[in-house]
Amino acid sequence: MIGPSIKIKGEVTGDEDLVIRGSVDGTIDLSSHEVTVGESGKVKADIKARTVIINGEVTGDITGGEKVIIAKTGHVRGNIIAPRMTLEDGAVFKGSIDMDPGEKAVVKPAATPAPAPKPAAAPASNAPNLDLKSG
Repeated sequence: MIGPSIKIKGEVTGDEDLVIRGSVDGTIDLSSHEVTVGESGKVKADIKARTVIINGEVTGDITGGEKVIIAKTGHVRGNIIAPRMTLEDGAVFKGSIDMDPGEKAVVKPAATPAPAPKPAAAPASNAPNLDLKSG
């Protein structure tokens, strides 16, 4: 836990859940864990975590592997990417939300250059017509 009187500048990483009641300025990367920003927490950082719960203030982009929750006391300025999102009544949010859980699946099968060879096959169908004219 980062207590109310603690101020951190830099990169926060680790292998456990984190509760922030103080100040963090930098980046927070706890991709497999939960990050909670308490009511007294002030974060100026991009946050990456499995679950992100905001009760305090966050300025930065948030990426939640499972979900992001902005509680009624939460203030967020930044973009959010997560498959599930909760914005409680009274919460303050300014930014964009991307909740497309299939986005990665769509990007991976981007092997759609198959349509590119199809136009090449269309001119080949014109070639037999040329052969018929010459014959």
